[in-house]
Amino acid sequence: LTVTDINVTSANIFWSPGSDETSWEIAIQSAGTGIPTGNGMATTSNNPYPAANLNANTMYEVYVRGDCTNGDMSNWAGPVNFTTLVDSRTVFIQQDISVSGYDLAVVDMNGDYLDDIVGVSSTSINIHQQNGSGFDEMTISTDQADHLPTWSLSAADFDGNGKTDLLYGGGGGVTLMKANNDGTFFTEQSTSEFVFSQRSNFIDINNDGHLDAFVCHDVEPNVYFINDGLGNFTYYQTSVTTGSMYDLGNYPSGGDYGSIWIDYDNDRDMDLFISKCGGEEARRTNQMHTNTNGVYSENAAALNLDDPMQTWSSAWGDFDNDGDMDLFVGASSGTHKLMRNNGAPNYTFTDVTAGAGISAPTGWESACYDIDNDGFLDIISNGSIMYGKGDLTYEDTDTSQLNYKNGSFGDLNDDGFIDAYYTDKIYFNSPNANEWVKIVTVGTLSNKNGIGARVEVHSASGVRIRDVRSGEGFEFMSTLNTHVGLGTDSSIEKIVIYWPSGTIDTIMNPNTKTTHVVVEGSSLSIADEALTDLIIFPNPTASVINFESQNDLSDMIVTIFDTQGKRVFNEKLKSLTIDVTALSSGPYILRLESDGKTTIRKFIKQ
Repeated sequence: LTVTDINVTSANIFWSPGSDETSWEIAIQSAGTGIPTGNGMATTSNNPYPAANLNANTMYEVYVRGDCTNGDMSNWAGPVNFTTLVDSRTVFIQQDISVSGYDLAVVDMNGDYLDDIVGVSSTSINIHQQNGSGFDEMTISTDQADHLPTWSLSAADFDGNGKTDLLYGGGGGVTLMKANNDGTFFTEQSTSEFVFSQRSNFIDINNDGHLDAFVCHDVEPNVYFINDGLGNFTYYQTSVTTGSMYDLGNYPSGGDYGSIWIDYDNDRDMDLFISKCGGEEARRTNQMHTNTNGVYSENAAALNLDDPMQTWSSAWGDFDNDGDMDLFVGASSGTHKLMRNNGAPNYTFTDVTAGAGISAPTGWESACYDIDNDGFLDIISNGSIMYGKGDLTYEDTDTSQLNYKNGSFGDLNDDGFIDAYYTDKIYFNSPNANEWVKIVTVGTLSNKNGIGARVEVHSASGVRIRDVRSGEGFEFMSTLNTHVGLGTDSSIEKIVIYWPSGTIDTIMNPNTKTTHVVVEGSSLSIADEALTDLIIFPNPTASVINFESQNDLSDMIVTIFDTQGKRVFNEKLKSLTIDVTALSSGPYILRLESDGKTTIRKFIKQ
């Protein structure tokens, strides 16, 4: 007696008949009811018996007995228990696909802005490229990899040639794989140093326009790799390597598991949050490394984020659509936490877990996407989808469709809805009537993928924000394209992109249900000169610049560019004076910005 093909309201029931049996009675009842005391439903079908009109998310038990002729019935066989599926808001259609190697990534590999499926081995990369109607499989040779992505895989175009490169985070070290200009071969660069890799990311740590790499270390301080602009990297270990410029997690015995780079304080710089796990309390206390004009400082305690919980990853997104990034910390053991960003001026966090409807098993993986494109970010944790209501509460948790390890996310049929992939299986998201928009960021002054950019989508129901990131969750690599669900909003007022370089692009009245490829600087914002009375002095200056205006300038973002357009200064205005002593002598352009509106002034540094 078996039950298969279990769905929301139906299932198929099979049994092996006795030697002379041609009819039976079947009883399908609430689990725990026990052996039937009356008659069951008569049937002559056992291959299978189609059980229908069942209730969703309900546990049943099945008994069967055979008619032995002359009205004599056999004993009841059973019970066999089964539970029907949750009546899901989104239905994922599974499709098998054979991907070789460590198949940990969904990302565009060939520069056509369509997400591909990627698996890697020691001497090759297996890619299933989208072709508009399915996938074309290809296998590309690589140098022998010293390390394989046994713990994490990250992807980005770190040399700017239009082809995606990879990072393999292994248990003994790190291998970087660089694609040649036509994507037909990859060359490797590996560490000789021991690195017990955990989460890895690509990010422009020093904001020079070139992507660097960061890797969490399980048993020592964290490591990072600075890019020379040609895709060659120099290894540093925080507080260990001579010349290490940045403190990015220096606990002696590590405990660093899930790194994610976000702009939590809306100052247009990417900050680093680290989910930590294992050992003594200090080792497993989560960290926030705030980036202030290129200087990183750990200040989780001041933000109420220094939690000594056991966690391997976190999910960051604007869960209440109020313009700042909130936080879900996924527990590997214990209890998940949902933290609300309190916004300006201090961007502290408040625990709002109680009553939020958070329900997911513990584990390694956490991510957030708008799965149903209703305009509210959903949280995906260890295979469970918690559907956001836009107010930091969740409903209709779906535990039955995705793999427990989440997998990689992206749009694998270019229909505007986020799909998933895990171990030779695609989970295609069934579309609904909701509106959406997809944005591909192509950097010029900034890195090629626009990693670190803030994207805003303005429509009738509000503003939705996303950060462009490489490396989320714990193990997997997901799309670099920006997906935004719009609900029933059928038009968009504007898309605003704040690039790492300081460039601001504004696209007015873009279409919905469209992929927009935005090249940095192609639709530059014009200075609004909203602050017509703004005066900066002294000018020229040797050390400081003072601001004078009848308007409130607090928390406006001050950005200074040199004559080549390179961003050389960026921070929030906390007083009416900034220190520019570190700038070289010469002319500069100063910009004040708030909510996309800018005011420009020129000055000379003596």
